[in-house]
Amino acid sequence: MSGLARALMQAGRLTPPQADALQKKALLEKLPFIDVLLASGGIDSRELALFCAETFAYPMMDLQAFSIAALPTKIIDAKLMQSQRVVALARRGNKMSVAISDPTNTQALDQIKFQTESSVEPVIVPHDTLVRLLQELAKNSEQLMGELAGEEGEIQFAEEQEAAASPEAPATDVEDAPIVRFLNKMLMDAVNMGASDLHFEPFEKFYRIRFRVDGVLVEHAQPPIAIKDKLVSRIKVLAKLDISEKRVPQDGRMRLIISPTKTIDLRISTLPTLFGEKTVMRILDATQAQMGIEALGYDPDQKALLLDAIARPYGMVLVTGPTGSGKTVSLYTCLNILNKPGINISTAEDPAEINLPGVNQVNVNDKAGLTFPVALKSFLRQDPDIIMVGEIRDLETADIAIKAAQTGHMVFSTLHTNDAPSTLTRLMNMGVAPFNIASSVILITAQRLARRLCSCKKPIEISNDLLRRAGFKEHELDGSWKPYGPAGCERCNGTGYKGRVGIYQIMPISPAIEALILAHGNAMQIAAQSESEGVRSLRQSGLVKVKGGLTSLEEVLGCTNE
Repeated sequence: MSGLARALMQAGRLTPPQADALQKKALLEKLPFIDVLLASGGIDSRELALFCAETFAYPMMDLQAFSIAALPTKIIDAKLMQSQRVVALARRGNKMSVAISDPTNTQALDQIKFQTESSVEPVIVPHDTLVRLLQELAKNSEQLMGELAGEEGEIQFAEEQEAAASPEAPATDVEDAPIVRFLNKMLMDAVNMGASDLHFEPFEKFYRIRFRVDGVLVEHAQPPIAIKDKLVSRIKVLAKLDISEKRVPQDGRMRLIISPTKTIDLRISTLPTLFGEKTVMRILDATQAQMGIEALGYDPDQKALLLDAIARPYGMVLVTGPTGSGKTVSLYTCLNILNKPGINISTAEDPAEINLPGVNQVNVNDKAGLTFPVALKSFLRQDPDIIMVGEIRDLETADIAIKAAQTGHMVFSTLHTNDAPSTLTRLMNMGVAPFNIASSVILITAQRLARRLCSCKKPIEISNDLLRRAGFKEHELDGSWKPYGPAGCERCNGTGYKGRVGIYQIMPISPAIEALILAHGNAMQIAAQSESEGVRSLRQSGLVKVKGGLTSLEEVLGCTNE
């Protein structure tokens, strides 16, 4: 029997048969006892509040004196607050005052104490006033989420299509309409803005969402901090991750269906932080690999060198650069050029970022034992013509890839190094024999992405002294060209930049560089030799883009060293 029913019986306010009848009705109708009691008309809300305050020696308060805006509603989870009918009134140190109409609801008080790690001090309020306040809070929350989410976007997830096809699929709490609409809006905004990543970041006092647009993170929204767990759970369900596991990082992927002809893959990464799980969604647009090599920004001589290298029957082509520098798009552009019915192409990636029909793509899975070396060994038994390794991380992977390049296969791969010459010394430091490097690697390309100037660009004045220090030669400062800078318009949202352009260092392995490798030459010696052969450094390639008005000097200085 309800604790409130027992207290009313002991005080003579209810007879045992009355209390028993009310209790049975509450169980039958699945309602709290206090609702059935007040609906019976034997006692009103204020009278019951006075009784509870006197009987249980708790203070009583009139909630009409409180401003909704001043209530610390973020302390208690909104769902718990609504289900248990409690409202946080104030918090002082480790003590929290909580408005409640039924002080015998110890389950609610215990849950709040556990969730907030605070000592709970109940304050009695009339039940009808408390219910109205909770309705107002729920209305405000829904209105705020509605304003943030706007109209529901015309998008769908492949995972939801699969779930809809299975009638046994259970509904989950993370399918709340405001959360669903809000996530849809964030994804559509990101796609429309041309973002490459979405960052969902929880902090102690606020929650923010940032987009990486043209390589720069910009804050896009600050939704209520109370939605952070639901939003992460929604993302995890779509990415088929474990929503109950919040202590370790997780990786997954989902597919966004924008129209019958356009889908976008998203790579999901969650990371436990001090104040919740940070989630990063990387947008993987397969159409990028089909734009063609002309769209990537190679200079004519660089493009000729790259096309000549990938057209050779065997050898190794390496692409280097930091995360987010466009290595995958460059590799897939090359694979797309070579992807013909008579060619067998296999790739091993972690994970496969771009879906390319006609290419056999394998996701490595270390937990299951499908590592890069295991995948490479299997490829060599499948009669491949071209092999692509997502990344050379260790000596074993490097050895197998190099042996494949030495035995009649074309091998593509990536490394994380600063420039092309240091890639060779990195391989030597990993333990690869110089002879194997010299006999297999045919070309190395290092790359960066700089923001491309929008069509609103304007000519700017830069002193010749500054241009010289940036790397321009004296004969280039003949006044025949002008540097451009950002202006800002509606098309580029006032930034002055729209899209990105690649800056490349294309270094073929010449006989002279082979001799340096065999002599254990260092990166500086290899760089000097390549420069003498006409290979431009990343900075020099960037300055060519500045001279052509494609990007600003500031961008080139920001992404290259000299």
